Amino acid sequence: MGYRIALLTIMSKEVRRFMRIWPQTMLPPAITTALYFLIFGTLMGQRIGDISGASYMDYIVPGIILMSVISHSYANVVSSFYSTKFQRHIEELLVSPVPNWVILAGYVGGGVCRGLLVGSVVIGISLLFTSISVSHWGLSCLIFFLTAVLFALAGFINAVFADSFDDISIIPNFILTPLTYLGGVFYSVEMLPELWQNISLANPILYIVNSFRYGLIGVTDVDITLALTMIVGFIVTLISLSLYLLDKGIGIKQ
Repeated sequence: MGYRIALLTIMSKEVRRFMRIWPQTMLPPAITTALYFLIFGTLMGQRIGDISGASYMDYIVPGIILMSVISHSYANVVSSFYSTKFQRHIEELLVSPVPNWVILAGYVGGGVCRGLLVGSVVIGISLLFTSISVSHWGLSCLIFFLTAVLFALAGFINAVFADSFDDISIIPNFILTPLTYLGGVFYSVEMLPELWQNISLANPILYIVNSFRYGLIGVTDVDITLALTMIVGFIVTLISLSLYLLDKGIGIKQ
């Protein structure tokens, strides 16, 4: 009972934190999404035509939705947990009788809530431009949720190792954003030369985007079973690493 209260307290604090500044957390992705659909989907889509039997607008919708989920679930945790370290609030958690898994679940849960909420806003914006008949509801919801969990965990690890506010922007700017744009959001890997197809297959975000795309419109460039295995494997690995870092106090107790 006590652990449940602690978990809900951390999560509610995280949710209230980003909801207090909703013009900064909700409006920008809505505006950016509308621009993506207007420029890429409407204007460029007329020239590109269909991809794998789907209109270009429908083809890019899944990737744009996940772009928002990835960036906001990651950003929420990395900024919040690093601020907790910077302001020394983390010491209150460490001396409290709260297990590390509750601390991790609370912060990750807050990131997941923000990622899913922003993703839902983007879905609503997409419905203004196109109408998608979902092919596999279960798979779509599962990938939607797992993506938020995966990148919230990644944000937590980034925050643990960060020594300054500049450090929390290095991974998103120089690794996460390039991988996202090169993850098949706006194109099919089959359109690339063979060499670049093989290189693209090393990008984990490609599997996430294509899994979600398959769930929404039934189109994919990768094996779904392999993609799900990779996503779950990454989540288990990041959970284990996060708990190890908390147990050892790495980046926290120094």
